[in-house]
Formats: sequence, C-alpha cells, structure tokens
Amino acid sequence: MNSVFFPHPKPAQPHEPVAPETYWNRTSQQLLDELHAGPDGLQADDAAQRLKQYGLNVIHTQQQATALNLLLEQFKSPLVLILIFAAIVSGVVGDWTDALIILAIVLGSSVLGFVQEYSASNAVQKLQSQVTIKSAVLRAGQQQTIPSNQVVPGDVVLLSAGSLIPADGVVLEAKDFFVNQAVLTGETFPVEKEPAGVAADASLADRTNCVFMGTSVSSGTAKVLIVETGSATVFGQIAGKLSLRPPETEFERGIRQFGYLLTRIMLVIVVIVLAINIFMSKPPIDSLLFALALAVGLTPELLPAIIGITLSHGAQSMARRGVIVRRLNAIENFGSMDVLCTDKTGTLTEGVVRLDGALDPQGQASPTVLRLTYLNSHFQTGLANPLDEAIIASAQAARVDISTEKKVDEIPYDFVRKCLSVVTADSAGARTLIIKGAFENVLSLCTRVQSGGNTAALDDGQHAALEQRYSDWSAQGYRVLGVAAKAVAAQPGPYSTRDESDLTFAGFLLFFDPPKADVAQVIKDLTARGVQLKIITGDNQKVARHVAEAVGLTVTNVLTGSALNGLHDEALWHLAERTTIFAEVDPNQKERIISALRKTGHVVGYMGDGINDAPALHAADVALSVDTAVDVAKDAAEFVLLRKDLDILREGIDEGRTTFANTLKYILIAISGNFGNMFSMAGASLLLPFLPMTAAQILLENFMSDIPNTAIAGDSVDAELVDHPRRWNTRFIRNYMVLFGLVSSIFDFLTFGTLLFIFQASPDQFRTGWFVESLLTELVIALVIRTRHWFFQSRPGKLLLTISLIFIAVALAIPYLPFTSLLGFVPLPLPLLLTMVGLTVLYVLAVEIAKRYFFSRPDNANA
Repeated sequence: MNSVFFPHPKPAQPHEPVAPETYWNRTSQQLLDELHAGPDGLQADDAAQRLKQYGLNVIHTQQQATALNLLLEQFKSPLVLILIFAAIVSGVVGDWTDALIILAIVLGSSVLGFVQEYSASNAVQKLQSQVTIKSAVLRAGQQQTIPSNQVVPGDVVLLSAGSLIPADGVVLEAKDFFVNQAVLTGETFPVEKEPAGVAADASLADRTNCVFMGTSVSSGTAKVLIVETGSATVFGQIAGKLSLRPPETEFERGIRQFGYLLTRIMLVIVVIVLAINIFMSKPPIDSLLFALALAVGLTPELLPAIIGITLSHGAQSMARRGVIVRRLNAIENFGSMDVLCTDKTGTLTEGVVRLDGALDPQGQASPTVLRLTYLNSHFQTGLANPLDEAIIASAQAARVDISTEKKVDEIPYDFVRKCLSVVTADSAGARTLIIKGAFENVLSLCTRVQSGGNTAALDDGQHAALEQRYSDWSAQGYRVLGVAAKAVAAQPGPYSTRDESDLTFAGFLLFFDPPKADVAQVIKDLTARGVQLKIITGDNQKVARHVAEAVGLTVTNVLTGSALNGLHDEALWHLAERTTIFAEVDPNQKERIISALRKTGHVVGYMGDGINDAPALHAADVALSVDTAVDVAKDAAEFVLLRKDLDILREGIDEGRTTFANTLKYILIAISGNFGNMFSMAGASLLLPFLPMTAAQILLENFMSDIPNTAIAGDSVDAELVDHPRRWNTRFIRNYMVLFGLVSSIFDFLTFGTLLFIFQASPDQFRTGWFVESLLTELVIALVIRTRHWFFQSRPGKLLLTISLIFIAVALAIPYLPFTSLLGFVPLPLPLLLTMVGLTVLYVLAVEIAKRYFFSRPDNANA
C-alpha cells in the first residue's frame, strides 16, 4: 500500500495517545480510547501538552525564514562564493591586503542585504498574522475558536459549510455533511461523509468516515475527532514528497529570464578579459581577480534584497489601505492585473440586504409566506448568509411566532439545486416541508399554486403570470426567491431531495441591496487605469444588469450559465473578453470563465468570499477575498481585504504598480550603469599597460553605489507609470542596458583620454580619478534614470535624495581620506577633480537626451 495514504504511527511513550495505522477501520469509541480523548473534547492543559508534543499543525514544506537562515542565504550566491574564492587565492599568494579588503566588502554587502531582508520579512510576517484561519473546537465541553495551527490529535472540531478542514480525522456525528476533497482525490463533486467504519484497505476516496486537511465543507454540519495533524496528515505527506510551491508569477518568471541574460554576459566577459590579460603578460592572479570583479560588478547583487524591501514596503503600504498581503510576490501581479472579476453584492452594492416583501403568488403581502420563510431560515444550519439574516430580522420585527414548531430534518443547500428545505412539525405533530431558493428551481418542483386561502393546479397561464412577475421585479433590481411547501408524512429515515416534489408554490421573497453611492467613480478610475470590470454572479441576469447600469458600468454583453454550457472552450475564449456580465453561473463555470480570460492573455483578478468562489480564486492570477469570508475562500486568497470595497482595490492596484515601477527602477539603474562600467573596464584593460582599477576598487564602487538604491522602495513614482498595467519585458531591459551602458562607456573613454593625455595621470591617479568619476555618475544618474521626465520635473523620495547626496560627498572626499591609501587611492589635484565633476554634468545632459530618444519609440513608451 502507498505509505502516503497509510501514515505510520508516531513512536508511543508510556500513556501517550497514539492513532492506529488504519484508524478509519476503528469505531468512534475505540479511537477516543486510544487517543485518550472524549466526545466533549480535551481539557485545556491536556491540549497545551499535546501542542508541545506534536508541534504546530502546519506543513513544513519550506524552511522558516529565521535570522540565521536569511544570513546564510546571503552567502549562497555563486557570485559571493566566487569572490570568497578569489580572496582566498589572493591570501595564498601572499596578497593579504587585497584579500582582506575583498572579504570586507563582500561581508558589508551581505550584511546590508541581510538587514534589509530580515526587517522586510519581519514586517510581512506581522501583517500576515492579522489573517489567520481558525477552527471551532470543543474544549471541556465548551465551544472555542482557536487558530487552526493549534489543533492537536484528540481535539473534537465542529465543522459547517465553508469550513476549511484543519487536519485529518474521523466523523463522530454528521448531518447532511458533504465535503469537497478534489484537492486530494480529484473528485468533481462533493462527497457525503458519515460516521460509519470502512474496510481497513479502503482507498482514500472510499474512506467515507474520514475528513482530510486541506479539503473543505460544502454543506451540512459535523463533529470530527482529529487523529493526525501537520506533516503526518495525508496532505502533509503528499506536500512533503512533492515540495509543493506556488505557481511562478509573471514577475518571478521575468526575474529568472533576466538572470539567464546576465549569466551569459558574465561568462563571456570573464573568459575574454582573463584570456586577453594573460596573453598581454599581466599578473595572472590580478587578472583573475579583475575578471571576476568585472563579472560581479555587472550584477545587481542587491537585487534580491531590493525586491524584498520593495515588496515589503508595498505590503505595508497596502495594509495601511486595508489590504493584507498573504503572498508577497503576488503584489507584482496585482499591479499587472487588467481584468477584475467580482460578484456584485458588497462590491457594487452596499451589501446590506433587506427583505422588501414576502408576497403571495398574486404579488400581495402575505403573513403566511413570511412565516414559512422564517421557519426555513430559523431552522437551517448551513452557512450563515445575509438573505437568512434579513428574513429573520423582518419576521422578528413583525413578531412572527414559531414557538410551537420544531425542526424535524433539513435538506441542505447545494449549488446545483440552488435551494434549501427544512421539515418542521407543529404541536399536533403535523409535518411540513418548506423550501426556498432560486425562483426557477423552486417553481420547477411545484404542481400547485396558492390562491387566496385555497390551492389550485399550476397551469400554463398561472406559470406564465408567475414568470412575468419575477421578470418585472428582477428588472427593477430586486433579488427574487421562490417559496413553496407541502405536508409530508412522518418517516423513520431522513428526508431527501426526492421529497422535493409535488410542491405548492406559496409566494415570492423580494430582497433589495442598494448600489453604492461612490462605486460609479471607482469604476471610472479602474477603467482609466486599464482595468476591465466584469461581474460574475449566480444571481438573475436581469438583476445583475440593473445593478451594473445603476452604477454606470457599460454592459456590452450578458452570458448566462445555461448559454455557457453550450460553448466550447475556444468559443468561450473569444466571447469572454467581450462579455461584461456572467449571470446564473455555478462554481465550476466561474472557474472556467477565469481560465478563459487568462488563456486570452489577460492578468485576471477575482474577488470572492463564499464557498462557491474557491475554484475561481484558485484559477485567478490575483485571488482576493475579505476578512469576513468563509475559511476556504480566505485560504485561497493572496490578498485579504479588511473591508469589501472596490475603492481599496483601486488603491491596491496603484500600490502594486508602484512596487513594480520601483523594482524596475533599481534594475534599470544598476544594470545600465554596471554594464557601461564593465564594458569600459574590459576595453581599458586591453589598451592600458596596467589594470584600470583593482578588484577591491571595483567592488567598493559597486557597493557604495548600491547603498542609496536601497531607498528606491520608498521613492515617489510618476503618474504615468501607474495609469495602466505594465508587465515584465526582458527585451526592453536589454535594449535599455545596451543604450545607456554605451552612453556611459563613451564618457568613460572620454575620462580615460582626459586622465592620460591632458593630466598625464600615473596609474594610481588614473584609478583614483576614474573611481571618483564612475561613482559620481552612478550616484547622480540614479536620480536621472528614476523618471522618464527631465530629472528636475520629478521629485525623488526624501530618503533616496538624502542618501544620494551623502554618498556624492563621500565620493568627492575619498581621495583625501587617510585610510583609503590601503585601497590604492591617492589625493587628486583640484583641477583634475573639478574636471571629473564637469564630465559628470555633461554625462547627465547626454543621458537626458538619450532618454528622450529611447522613450520616443512606441515599443518603449508603454513598456
């Protein structure tokens, strides 16, 4: 048997609770005894002890980001390892000064990266801790809500529709309990779970008395005894074997491709420069260090730290706006999103549903309909929802008395029937089945209709009249449900959907959820940012159209679930782009719509908070939910909104685009300047009888120019960089690197000529003068390249400007500081230093001209 499905028991200590290997084959009492547990749950001190014994109920598929792990990560880079190797070589041949200087710079760069990443990681963890999945458990007979990661073997967990199952266990009690376990078994539809033992060799799908971590409750309620937690669960063992990781985002894919580009360039530089320098009889060790330093100098080695800082800054900024980021790298996708799909309730509407009428089939107010509906809503045990809350509030306000009634049974709601039934009994024992749900579905189960105090057969004329009333109210923006009932006989077993037939149509329920006052402006703002808004709802198409038109959303096409069923995937791909409203759809159809939009090249966001939204959330590029959502929706989401509001989505989109823009700024600044310097150094090494800079000087320059760039995360961003979705473009980066790198190299060669032919500089003066000019240009050019406007038209962030000015002053002072002689620097004559400053000013003007040319090209303007 596959050990994944038959977890081995943990080694038992004396009196330690231990689960048998085939626990699904045991009776409930046997399991309770073996786990030293009871049907009323564990005592608090026992639960605390088990938490220490078994650990947190989490799956350790990835190593935790501790301070030590993050510090060690800084030294895992191949480039850092190459530099350490180079320093060791220098030490072996007796050049201890160079070795120590190289190690000091490597250590400084690594510590800088560690400090930034560690603070960013801590900030993000604090934000993510605000959104936790919780479970209802019994402790000493009392219901408590605890974080799901604190559930332990022996706990008794209470589950209901929408619950995410926290661990593996067996069902002790169940009522119409259906679980979606497609994540483990691939089953399309939810399966019913009951407290009955199964064979010891039962497959995972056949264990109908078990529930498993990571699956979710579709309907009904249950009491479950937890047997396995954390990595011992089926899901935990599978995840451990597969080392599951989230799908790669578009931004992560771009970074990977960018890394390949740099690697190819570095290999060419190292091999060519090393070969030529050795051929020209230059010192081999110095030539090796120089070639390696060139390769490292090309690399924006702080890129991982910069990305972490920028994303962390974005996550904190989004949190201030009411959006908690659960997966950091998804921020970039948020900014790239160009299609946003959402339900209408709570986003386009106020989300405060009120019952406007309980009407008989003739459209008149009916106390009978209100009472039937109240009984149905009061006794149903499924997921709490605004419609039932509105019914209960209205009935209580009308002082409807149901004290003589008791609940007999319930047929829970599901997304195929779209209705829910309860069976009640009055004081005389007479039983009534009451059903409420989608109007068409309820009406299809009816053969009679209430007319005054009597009932009549439901003929075609009456059917058409009911349909017309429903259509008219829907067109006015009301959500309309149907109510029906019939007397049923007592029976020994439970009632089922087979009993939902030959019903009498009792009347209508009219709900109204007014459109939000400010949503029209938000829709305009989203449109201006290049984001299409699409409504995906299970509601009536006329209600959805009315709401869309009421908030100013232009409706180009409406597609219903029934029409969608008749479309092949290719036809849906074509139609989905041109459709504004998808109405009367089920959960699987929602997922299909999202997938179709993604197939046509869109970055798709989906906002949902219900059980039926989970498949679509998993399918979307950007999964959004709210803090009040059911567990299964919240768990699938990458972003959790602290309030259900399109306006904070707009702000989140802006923040995602700001984060992307600032990340790209660093890459463009670093790669263009570094490429130019490395190209110049490689050329100079071929023309000069001495190395143009020592390895230590190259690394120091790269390190000093990188420090101000850590402030880019908080830099201000020009408005046009957030006005439409932008995506990673490796070709754009490559072209930018080549053009601006060549401009940089031209000025480097001008500097070489000036130093050699005008000032006739010695090798040490040459290296010092070029170091100053090169560092100045990298520091100043960051303030120029950060914007597509003239640099004086776009104000940089205060921190970036302050640090840049400080390091410009340090660059000018370096030749005159006493300890810098260890690095080979010498004092420069004032005319030479002023000439270097003058060349820097000319370089700024040249870059501004190049910027005008580069961004005037259509393929670069929108990149």
